[in-house]
Amino acid sequence: MIIAVDFDNTIAQTDFPIIKGEVPFVRESLEELRKQGHYIIVWTCRLDRDLLDAINWMTEHRIPFDRVNDECPKQTEIYGIRKHGKVYADIYIDDHNLGGFPGWKNVLKILCP
Repeated sequence: MIIAVDFDNTIAQTDFPIIKGEVPFVRESLEELRKQGHYIIVWTCRLDRDLLDAINWMTEHRIPFDRVNDECPKQTEIYGIRKHGKVYADIYIDDHNLGGFPGWKNVLKILCP
C-alpha cells in the first residue's frame, strides 16, 4: 500500500517552521509499516529551505520514508508523470483529518491488525 504522511504535527511536532521534536511513536510506526512492505511518501506543503530542513531533520532522526512530495515509481510507470500537485496514495495520514490525528499506535492498529 502507498501511504502519504503529512510532516507537520504528524511526523514532527512543529510550530511552523520550527521543528520541535518527534510525534510519539512515529519512527517505530513508520519502520513497522515499511517492514510490512508499505511505501511511505512524506506529503508536505513545506517549500524551499523549510522543506530541506524537514528532510534533513527526518534523516538525522532516522525517520524512514521512501519519497517526499513525489510519486511512487510504480505509479509513474503505470500512469505516467502527473501534472497536478497531489501524489497518489492509498491512504493519507494527516493531523487535519476529519476527527484529527488518532496517534501512531492507533494508526498501526488500523493498518496492521
